Amino acid sequence: MATASDQVGPPGVLARWGGWMAHHMKPVLGVWLMVLVGLGAAAPSVFDDLAGAGWQADGSESVAVRDLAQEHFGGNASSAIQVVIHTDAGTIGDDATTAIIDKATDLLEADDRIADVMPPTPGVTVSQDGRTGILIAGAAADTDDMVRLADELSGDITDLATDTVEVFPTGQSMLWSDFNKANHDAMMKAEMMSWPVTLIILVIAFGSLVAAGLPLMLTIAGLVASAGALVLLNSVSPISVWAMNFALMFALALGIDYALFIVARFRDALRTSDTPKDAVVVTYGTAGKAVLLSGLTVLISLSAVLLVPAPAVQTMAVGIMLAVVFVLAATFTLLPAVLGALGPRVNAVALPFAKRQTHRSPVFARWATLLRRHPLIAAGASTGLLIVLCIPVIGLKVAMPSIAVVPEDAPVRQGYHLVQDAMGEGAPGMLQVIVDDGDAAEAARIAAATDGIGAVTPTMPATDDSGLSMFQAVPEVDPSDKAMNGILEQLRDDLPGSALVGGAPAENIDLQDALDSYFPLIVGVILLLGFLLLLIALRAPLIAVIGTVVSLLSTGAAFGVARLIFQNGDLSRFLGFEPQGFLDGWGPVFFFAMIFAVAMDYTVFLLATVKEHHEIAGDSPTAVIEGMAHSGRIIFAAAAVMVAVFFTFALAEPLPPKEMGIILGTAVLLDALLIRLVLLPAVLILTGPAAWWSPAWLRRMLPDISFSH
Repeated sequence: MATASDQVGPPGVLARWGGWMAHHMKPVLGVWLMVLVGLGAAAPSVFDDLAGAGWQADGSESVAVRDLAQEHFGGNASSAIQVVIHTDAGTIGDDATTAIIDKATDLLEADDRIADVMPPTPGVTVSQDGRTGILIAGAAADTDDMVRLADELSGDITDLATDTVEVFPTGQSMLWSDFNKANHDAMMKAEMMSWPVTLIILVIAFGSLVAAGLPLMLTIAGLVASAGALVLLNSVSPISVWAMNFALMFALALGIDYALFIVARFRDALRTSDTPKDAVVVTYGTAGKAVLLSGLTVLISLSAVLLVPAPAVQTMAVGIMLAVVFVLAATFTLLPAVLGALGPRVNAVALPFAKRQTHRSPVFARWATLLRRHPLIAAGASTGLLIVLCIPVIGLKVAMPSIAVVPEDAPVRQGYHLVQDAMGEGAPGMLQVIVDDGDAAEAARIAAATDGIGAVTPTMPATDDSGLSMFQAVPEVDPSDKAMNGILEQLRDDLPGSALVGGAPAENIDLQDALDSYFPLIVGVILLLGFLLLLIALRAPLIAVIGTVVSLLSTGAAFGVARLIFQNGDLSRFLGFEPQGFLDGWGPVFFFAMIFAVAMDYTVFLLATVKEHHEIAGDSPTAVIEGMAHSGRIIFAAAAVMVAVFFTFALAEPLPPKEMGIILGTAVLLDALLIRLVLLPAVLILTGPAAWWSPAWLRRMLPDISFSH
């Protein structure tokens, strides 16, 4: 039987590219050294420099209210710093609390990012029993600077507490400060736990310590370069700190994927090539095309997220895309240069079994042969199980995160609950109404009569001659309660035309509405672009459709599992978290793009390998068996690493990393085991030659891309 390595032909562009890199190791290493030194100089400050806010829907009514409040009302916007002061031994305004208020005021006024400091005011920011008050330090800077200020002042504010007076910083800026810190710490801890597990899996997969180190080389190069690039980009436009968190995870996952595919093929090519350089040419002429196609698919999937008008969401996608670009760059420059230099030494420090290991896996060849005998059973069973797991998606609820996403001992959460206990469930999330002076009295009357509004604060005139007034409407429900959506909608419908309604809960709702409204568009764009890329690469419309559609199954199944765990609370006690009753709002948009990108990653590896053998053998069933034999072990090993990486995040205490780890880990597990290794090959066997058919007019339009060498 002919194999891919037996095919000899003129080398293509990627083959020649890989060969050039292999023959010019010193200049390649020199360039990478300069890149890593240059960008690496900025990399250490990445988590300190990047932005902490950006969770907003640009152009929304709530963002307009925040800007107006900051400009015309002494900075009393949703981004203002709030200091909660509580005593059981006296009341707000006595000597003990006044001393603390004065110290807090001095501390806050010393920073030019603070506008007006408003002490606790009876009837507005003091509880009825007089034991709890809120000092408001107005925002004189953008939301990112206010979150940085919250980072800097949180400890100093809590240190003002005495034996008889509790002091906690709270408010939206403090929430994002504590939220980002808790999530960053959890993600770093999970990453550190995943590296040893990853190395063990790689050593087993490669059977050689030297070969196992190559994926880590790509990962480190991609991480250092993307971290430095994010810091530089942040100097031009704010980049969310979450961008680096996700870049860290994806650089590791994709660096391993690409290195597995390339190194496995290189080791096979060494046996039939005259020199290591020739083996690199063969490798990049075959596997290199699949890796490039995979990388483009990931980039295309993530680029769709840029459509959402939310800076944090957009820059998270930018972070991952940067990591993918740098990992791809290292895969096509640094890796071929190192492989050309290593040659057979890539198998150095090998485990005993590795010496018997071949690129063609007899285990997966036998599995594919079994699928060939029973394709209907395999396709039906895997599809049925995935559909069952998809069913819970029908009742999935999403919302922006509640206070429960930060640890119970976080100062912002303690202050939040103090305000609720003293002033009511909705007090931590007051709605801000800005209205023309002439409509202020009518607006306040309507707001007070609105169902779900418990109280309205006195109207406050603007600090300038803008002709605006502002008051706060106190909801009767927790800011994360679903009823808040109806309350906000009612206010916006009933208030005079000059009135705008904002505040932290409104910002969350407006962002959620934007995410929900853009979700169908993003799904459509990702599916269309993914299909077109497969069509161009494989020149087979049916296979392009199949490859795209089956990727939806693992995505749907992962979200079905997410609903059971995070919305219904199944396994919540075992996993150690308090369910919110919904999935965090950015989940569908962002996780869909990430899951689809990873799913298409495996799709490309499998289909490119099957196509390669179809070009050689011209027989569809044989191509499926040989494609599985040559890619099955790589897909299995890559999935094992990804699952290990993602599931370590399930151990994190904060909820968002836990959601991310479980959803992505479940998706990869289901995708690799049920789709790439069962359903997709079974469907290819069932469709036979039709899978590779293409009309003549389409073949004339598409480039002739060959995956065989």
